[in-house]
Formats: sequence, structure tokens, C-alpha cells
Amino acid sequence: MSHATTTSRPSNPLGGETYRLTLPNTVGAAELARDFVTSLLSLSRHHDLVEDAQICVTEVVTNAHRHTQTPLIRVHVAVNRKRVTVAVTDDGPAAPPLLRALCVGPEQERGRGLMIVEGLALAWGANTAGERHPGRKVVWFTLGRPDTDDGRA
Repeated sequence: MSHATTTSRPSNPLGGETYRLTLPNTVGAAELARDFVTSLLSLSRHHDLVEDAQICVTEVVTNAHRHTQTPLIRVHVAVNRKRVTVAVTDDGPAAPPLLRALCVGPEQERGRGLMIVEGLALAWGANTAGERHPGRKVVWFTLGRPDTDDGRA
């Protein structure tokens, strides 16, 4: 039997709260991650970000499921008053192949997920999880209101 675990951490560098969900790498992982993020954003009054977050987290978790053999997919969500950042970690290959995914043509049936994330997110990226977790890859995206130069937020 597989299980999902969640933990809440009281702070993050941007202020607000952080949450973590660890999922088994199964077909249902994207749906569970989507429901988790939807609940967090609804509770934190980020209703306007829910749809974009659902699309983005589904794309990133689905990529981890389809393109890696990782046993676990980790979803980390940082929520503050203005923004939400979602990071998905897996034990897949390093980030550079992800950048090639942005070069797919319109005639291809698959491979446009990261282009969708790029179009919806304020920022996104991919990197390794660092020395603490060698071999892990992190794909992240941030949604929210962009900073403006005129002082309005």
C-alpha cells in the first residue's frame, strides 16, 4: 500500500508558510499533487491562482512520473501573501534536458508542458537539489502578482 505524507513548516525565506507532500511515483501522483496545491491555495485565499497552479503542478509532476524512475516525488509549496512557489523534486536526470523540451514544435503531441509552465508562471526553473541530495532534480515555478515599478502591488 502506498501513502502520501504532508508536513507544514512555519516559515520560508519569503515569509508565509511552507508545506511538503511526498508521493509514490504512480499514475495518480499528479492528481494528488494537484489536489494538495488546490487545497493550500484555497485556504490561503489565493483563489485567483488555483487554475494556473493546477495546470503547472500537473505538468511538472507528470514529467517526473513519465521521465524518471524515482520512487518518490516530493512537492514543496511556499505560500505568502502575494505569491506561491511550488518545487517538485525527483531522482531523475539533471536539468539540462528539460531545456530542450522548450524547443518542441506545434506538430508534436507531447512535450509542451514546460512551455505552458513558462507561459503561466512569473518565473520557473530547474536545477539539482545540491550536495545534500546528489542526483535529485528540482523543477520549480512561482505564481502571483508581479512586482511593479510604480509602487502598486
